[in-house]
Amino acid sequence: MTKSARQGPYICGIDAALDVVSGKWKGLILWELDAHGIRRFAELRRGLPGVSEKMLTQHLREMEHDGLVIRTVYAEVPPRVEYSLTDDGRSLNAALAPLGSWGSTRIRSQGIPMVDHQDAAAMPRP
Repeated sequence: MTKSARQGPYICGIDAALDVVSGKWKGLILWELDAHGIRRFAELRRGLPGVSEKMLTQHLREMEHDGLVIRTVYAEVPPRVEYSLTDDGRSLNAALAPLGSWGSTRIRSQGIPMVDHQDAAAMPRP
C-alpha cells in the first residue's frame, strides 16, 4: 500500500484529523458506510453522486491504509469485494457528526439546494 502524503509532525489534533479526512469524498464515504454498514464498490459509487471510479478507488485505498476502512475480498467468481468501517472509522464518523449538523444548519439558513439521495443514481458521472 502507498504511504500517506503526510504523517506528521502535526501542529495540533485538528491538523492530524484533517490529514486523514482530506479530500472531497472521504467524509462522504465514512457517512455512506456508517449509514449502510457493508457496501460493495458499485453500491458506494451509486450512493456518492459525482464521484469517479478513479477517485473512489484512490480514497478507499488511502482510507484502508489509514485504518478507517476494511476491504474484504471473497474468493468467488466473479470476485466480490466489500468495504466496511473499522472502529477508528466509526469513531471518526461520530467525531464528524457535529460538523455535519453545522452544515445542515447552514444549508437550511442559506437556502442552499441539496441532492435528493434517491435521485443520486440518475446524476451524470464525470
